[in-house]
Amino acid sequence: QGGLEGQGRTDLAGQPPPSLVEVRNSLARLSTPIECVRGIGPKLGARLRKKGLSTVEDVLYFLPIRYEDRSRMARIRELEPGAPASVLCEVLALGEARYGRRKVFEIAVGDGTGIMRLKWFNYRASYMKRYRQGQRLVAYGPVSVFGASKEMVHPDIEVLDAGEPAGPSRGGEGAPSQGLVPVYSQVENIHARTLRRIIGGVVSEYAGAFVGGLPAGVAARRGLMAPADAVRAVHCLDGLADGPGAVDAARKSLVFDELFLLEVGLAMKRQRARSEPGISMAPSAPPASSGRGAWGLEERLRGLLPFRLTGAQERVLVEIKADMASGRPMNRLIQGDVGSGKTIVSFIAALGAVEAGYQAAIMAPTEILAEQHYLGVHRYAEALGIRPLLLTGRLTAAERRSALKEAAGGEADLVIGTHALIQKDVEFKKLGLVIIDEQHRFGVAQRATLRTKVASDGSVSPDVLIMTATPIPRTLSMTVFGDLDVSIIDELPPGRHPVATRIVREKDRARAYDVIRREVRAGGQAYIVYPLVEESEELSLKDATNMKEHLAAEVFTDFRVGLLHGRMKSSEKEAVMRSFKDGEVDILVATTVIEVGVDVPAATVMLVEHAERFGLAQLHQLRGRVGRGSRPATCLLLAQWTRSEDTYRRLRVMETTHDGFRIAEEDLKIRGPGDFIGTRQSGLPDFRLSFALADLAALKAAREEAARFMEADPGLTGPEGVCVREVLKARWAGRLELAEVG
Repeated sequence: QGGLEGQGRTDLAGQPPPSLVEVRNSLARLSTPIECVRGIGPKLGARLRKKGLSTVEDVLYFLPIRYEDRSRMARIRELEPGAPASVLCEVLALGEARYGRRKVFEIAVGDGTGIMRLKWFNYRASYMKRYRQGQRLVAYGPVSVFGASKEMVHPDIEVLDAGEPAGPSRGGEGAPSQGLVPVYSQVENIHARTLRRIIGGVVSEYAGAFVGGLPAGVAARRGLMAPADAVRAVHCLDGLADGPGAVDAARKSLVFDELFLLEVGLAMKRQRARSEPGISMAPSAPPASSGRGAWGLEERLRGLLPFRLTGAQERVLVEIKADMASGRPMNRLIQGDVGSGKTIVSFIAALGAVEAGYQAAIMAPTEILAEQHYLGVHRYAEALGIRPLLLTGRLTAAERRSALKEAAGGEADLVIGTHALIQKDVEFKKLGLVIIDEQHRFGVAQRATLRTKVASDGSVSPDVLIMTATPIPRTLSMTVFGDLDVSIIDELPPGRHPVATRIVREKDRARAYDVIRREVRAGGQAYIVYPLVEESEELSLKDATNMKEHLAAEVFTDFRVGLLHGRMKSSEKEAVMRSFKDGEVDILVATTVIEVGVDVPAATVMLVEHAERFGLAQLHQLRGRVGRGSRPATCLLLAQWTRSEDTYRRLRVMETTHDGFRIAEEDLKIRGPGDFIGTRQSGLPDFRLSFALADLAALKAAREEAARFMEADPGLTGPEGVCVREVLKARWAGRLELAEVG
């Protein structure tokens, strides 16, 4: 376990696990309000709270954003302009100086090799008392040149006591100002050096109480530091005593600790979900066509389809059927690229529920997507003799009353809708399967609410099937969707043309417009996507609103140009998309609101402006809006900074592959995991260490260790298990309430 008060640097493998009382005492110390810490008080505490630093534990987890190596003392004559440096020097003269109307506090310092000026603008009167002639200082900061003199503006200063050597030192302030110095994210109205002193003091007093969630055997096996040692090292409490390597080892140890606890928490949620009573909806005898178990309605549907399912679709169906027949609630995610055939797979699952005597519900994020689902299944449902029902906000009061009656009475076998499905007055007679499309568009609570709309006795939980076209790296999805079983459709139907993708430079804009003209004249439609809704003073980017007017009036005067963005009312957005789908708009100028959109087979070309501003996974989603018909399609990525090697390397990935999972892996390497996690998308809590998911090797190892530990102690009732449970509850309180369905 490690990290308890007074433990220090120890061999974790040889330490007996702490008692539950010891763990609770340490956790109580970590929850100390920041105002109650010695030397802070209400005023400083209020500023720290604005930064989210409310308790001692918050401060210990407030890790440096970078480190500055001030271990080497440079001589003044060696200083190079533009480079930061540490200089051991003596005060030669000091006072106020004027540069035009501005007053500046200056100190002239020397070290025997030269003279340099230290300058402060907007300085405090106390500066005149703080420094005196003959004092020895260590000054750190970027070097500049003014006239013929070298200088540092607003340097970091440490005043040395008489006879004190210049080297790694805490300077009596709890955190080093020399050696390896931590640099923290700015806190309002607190100077960087003052912030280091505050954090250093908290670390010095409370690091011994920093209790981790790792069992001793796991920490020893993985070569990790004790939590108390890790938190001291990561805040550089000992300067360069152990070198920069100790900082790396400390961060690795803290990351592993957080990932291990997360994986244990997710395993507990899986255990709980699998212990709930569910519904058994087993297929009938295996048909000759597939050799696998199938429902009667499924076989009849297969006879109506103008295509055969891909191998990936068949594989996922086998997994779904096993879940639905198991007698425990299914919680399964289907991941697959746009056009991979997730919808038909989910429809077959819905037929299985209907055949077993239950109702199924499909929830989509927009009315037009819900209508698309309804129209897609209606023709088949009619032939199969099942009753689909569309429930959206567009229904009249009379239509809604009729729809509610059919759902509650059981006349409707398959109910398709939007958020309207989770309103209080919506009831089902016997809901057996919930299907959620584009799951990241719904909040955690919304998904959970739909799952609770079961039979009135609430004795069993319905099966839940979630679909997403947002590619998430395989290495990450097992954690992002940690309490779900994940199925992947990684094969596109035959005959589906990949979208030709090209990077376009600004000088070739006219050619890009010509491509759009040719496609529209040939009967196609076009999207032009912008990163902003309206013009921004901070960013010199083209915006959708102004560019729509420009394009309609000056560029595409022969075509009908529409506008769609996220600030429009839902009814306005639906109307624009319907016009585009019906062919009444030739060119749709939009923001990423179309990222998850409708199926418009006539859309054959997309131009993405400022493509360098988008993540690869987002570009892949946008590209999926075109090429959904029989004609070849083109995606043009117009980038303003293609001379940047990183930008060009990123965009080249889009030119060379259509594999959403490979694109997501590249995006993860380049941008980190931020876009793949978040409570809204997956139900995952925010991480204490925001960079934790970036280390995929640590993530895999933590998952393996958590699985091994949970297998040995499933209920966390052993001596170490109860401590892990206690830390888990305290560390993730309120944050690990992951959605029951996603």
